Amino acid sequence: MRVIVKLFAGLKTYAPVEGLPGTPFEMDFPDGSTLGDVAARLELPEEEVKICFINGLTKELEAVLVDGDEIGIFPPVGGG
Repeated sequence: MRVIVKLFAGLKTYAPVEGLPGTPFEMDFPDGSTLGDVAARLELPEEEVKICFINGLTKELEAVLVDGDEIGIFPPVGGG
């Protein structure tokens, strides 16, 4: 199955494409793969994965993906 992934803020450095944070790229995974599988393949540090979305809905890393899903992954956000 093929999914579209967007990495935001500092996670952009792990994307296999050039561009601004949130630039989409496609990845192929076997059926039954999860958000956690995406993070693992991209070698995202576990402590840097804070908020994940599938098709605009917040999901946990255990969420199972289906073909065509659009994924967004955000790191912890600070400010003040």
